[in-house]
Amino acid sequence: MAESIHYAWFDTPLGGCAIVWGDAGVRGLMLPGADRARTLASLRRRHPGASEGAPTPAIAAAIAALHALLAGAPESLAGIALDLRGVPDFHRRVYEAARHILPGRTCTYGELAETLGDAGAARAVGQALGANPFAIIVPCHRVLAAGGASGGFSAPGGVATKLRLLEIERARFGGQPSLFDAS
Repeated sequence: MAESIHYAWFDTPLGGCAIVWGDAGVRGLMLPGADRARTLASLRRRHPGASEGAPTPAIAAAIAALHALLAGAPESLAGIALDLRGVPDFHRRVYEAARHILPGRTCTYGELAETLGDAGAARAVGQALGANPFAIIVPCHRVLAAGGASGGFSAPGGVATKLRLLEIERARFGGQPSLFDAS
């Protein structure tokens, strides 16, 4: 019997998101796009056959944690189970390492590569994070280019969304004080 894949919409301070899951955990997270129709079209391309469904208790807890993080709480999402079937081994290693970056913290692609034992793999780390289907749960937005530059972000809204996420988390990067530091 084929596994059922479901999705649920939920509102956050960032906008409407969709979470996709199956029996083994979260398969993807869709950040707000230009509108719900475009987000749904993207979801269907990435997860054909997924149907809207009521969240399981684990998915409801994941949604609550995501909502709290996007409302500014320093919520860790490390406990959310991910379905990594079909994810290449190197990407899995990158995602696991990225999940250890706490809210409000950042590192560079090179630093993340060093934690994997391959300081020369910064570009490969960036490519893995660019393919991240679990944006925010695997916090690719917390990984910056050398020198604290923002680097890219493949989710809807691009770098502006990445910077907004870092602002919500009160992150410091580029050696500059955050908007929330006392002057």
